[in-house]
Amino acid sequence: MADPRLFRLRVTFRETGRLAMLSHLELARALERAVRRAQLPFAVSQGFSPHMRIAFGAALPVGVGGTAEIFDLFLTDYVPALRALAALQEASPADLYPTEARYIEARSVALHMSTYEVLLSEAPGAIVVPEAITVVRKKKEKTLVPADFLVGPVSLDGATVRFSLEAKPTGSLRADAFARELIRETVAAGHATEMLRPITFLRIDQRAAEGI
Repeated sequence: MADPRLFRLRVTFRETGRLAMLSHLELARALERAVRRAQLPFAVSQGFSPHMRIAFGAALPVGVGGTAEIFDLFLTDYVPALRALAALQEASPADLYPTEARYIEARSVALHMSTYEVLLSEAPGAIVVPEAITVVRKKKEKTLVPADFLVGPVSLDGATVRFSLEAKPTGSLRADAFARELIRETVAAGHATEMLRPITFLRIDQRAAEGI
């Protein structure tokens, strides 16, 4: 249950460069250290093992960066959002840099839709969206249909591919798995050379599912 005495600060940050190689756990630790260095009045959980009250957005695959990543920090005292942002910026490295901070309601809508942008090593003549992708989860193979998770079309602008995926209660399609298969299908169809590779891979937006 949400504590009405706490203030929920939503921070948007970018995860780029070498820090895109952090695992989700390593990222969480790095962000918690930045909050401590910023000396913000963060709330602490109750119980046997108290820890910082902080909630993270959907995890990114290792190697995929983001320009619109989020974490929610619960504060025991009100600090103006701009002041909190400035303190976090001072305490953060350039590749893990806060860009926005605002207070939100204690109960906030989850962000289940993500938009990704992939810069390829060359501009393909066209792209081929795979009809099915086989993934291995818990040592079991599972076939996913990308059309079940894609929101809108997959666009190609020169060497840049952009697509949006929705995470559903029944499961999700990893962005890196989709991009990997999209590249493989595009090369197999003769629309690009076998040297086609992603140069940069970023999540550029997160939002709530339509109708929520």
